[in-house]
Amino acid sequence: MRTRQILCPTDFSETASHALKYAIEMANLYHVGLRLVHVIDQPVGLENYQILTVTPEELSKSMEDNAAEQMHALLAELNSDLSVESVIRHGVASEQILKEAECSEAGMIVIASHGRTGLSHFLATNVAEAVANRATCPVLVVK
Repeated sequence: MRTRQILCPTDFSETASHALKYAIEMANLYHVGLRLVHVIDQPVGLENYQILTVTPEELSKSMEDNAAEQMHALLAELNSDLSVESVIRHGVASEQILKEAECSEAGMIVIASHGRTGLSHFLATNVAEAVANRATCPVLVVK
């Protein structure tokens, strides 16, 4: 763990920003690089019902462009001497984060918990919980 990158998923939220601070601190402590990953959900819509005014491909491209802009802004704000890489993936967030951790041979994942409880926890997919339960490397979940 102490010689491999730290993977930090982000959805550009305030909670993810808080987790990023922990990831930077851990990367500085172990003198390793940082890898940021953002996952774009696949657009949902049925062309037959005219729900989308653009094609799914156009929507996906727009979402990717927006994510790239946000990632560039985030990287510009870091102001760190760390080696920082970023990647944007498409698909189910927990699955893509785990794939990225495996592909990059991450030494640790630092991920934000959105802190849902009760019914909202039951109904909504908890990405941090899924990642923590299935990751092969240590996972730090930040509230």
